[in-house]
Amino acid sequence: MIARRDTEISALREGGRRLAKHLRILSGMVKVGITPRELEDMAREMVAKDGDELAFYGYKGGKNEEPYPSGLCVSVNDVIVHSPAALNDTSIEEGDVVCLDFGIKHEGFFTDSAVTVIAGTKRNPEDERLLNGTQEALTIGIAVAKIGNTTGDIGYAVERIAKKYGFGFPRNLSGHGVGLKVHEEPHVPNFGHPGSGVKLEEGLVIAIEPMMALGSGELYVDKDGHSYRTKDGSRTAHFEHTVIITKDGPEILTKE
Repeated sequence: MIARRDTEISALREGGRRLAKHLRILSGMVKVGITPRELEDMAREMVAKDGDELAFYGYKGGKNEEPYPSGLCVSVNDVIVHSPAALNDTSIEEGDVVCLDFGIKHEGFFTDSAVTVIAGTKRNPEDERLLNGTQEALTIGIAVAKIGNTTGDIGYAVERIAKKYGFGFPRNLSGHGVGLKVHEEPHVPNFGHPGSGVKLEEGLVIAIEPMMALGSGELYVDKDGHSYRTKDGSRTAHFEHTVIITKDGPEILTKE
C-alpha cells in the first residue's frame, strides 16, 4: 500500500509496535522442550487480548486453495518458511534453529515480521554465522529502501551479503508489499540488479525478508502443503521487517 494519511501511518506504527512486542515475547519462549503449538497458543492469546486479528490464519494465497491453518509460522532447522505452528506438536531440541514469522491486523492494517533464534546451546558455530549474516542482509536491504531506489536495488544489496558469507538462498520466495493485505505488490526479491524492478516512492509499505541457507537454498514443499524445506537438508534463517518509505529514509514499523 501507499500510506499517505497520518491516521494510516499511525495505525501501521502501532500495529508494528505490537507485533514487535509479540515476537520478542515469543522468541524468549523458545526453549528446549517447548512445542510450536504452545507458541501458537501464546500468540493467539496476546493478539486477542489486544483486540487485534491474526494476519496469517485463514489466509488463502499462492498455490494453496485451503486456508492457512495457523496464526504463527514456526520453521525449524531445514524448514525455511511457512510451517504452521498450530499443527506441530514436536518438541524443540537443543541447538535447533527456530524461525518465528508472524503478522497481525491492527485497525485494518497488516504488519509482518520474522526473527530466527537458536534454542539453548548452539550445536555449530555455522548456525550463529548464518543468523548473523541473514540479519546483516536485512539491515543492508533496509538501508537502501529509499525514495528513487528500486526493489532491484534492495535485492542486489541482500544478494551481495549472501555471496559474502557463501549462503544459498531461494529464488522463488520474496518480500512483498503489505498494509491493506498480507501480501501485495510489489515483489521485493532477495536478489536482483541495480535499478531494476519497481521504483520506491514515499509512503510505500513493504516487507523486506532475507531467507538464507548454509546449503544451496533449493527448496521443496513438505507433505503438509505449506512448509518449504531445503533439498539438501541444510539449516536456514529468516529475518523480516515491515518498512515504510519516507522522505527521510526507510522507517522500520515492526519495532518497539
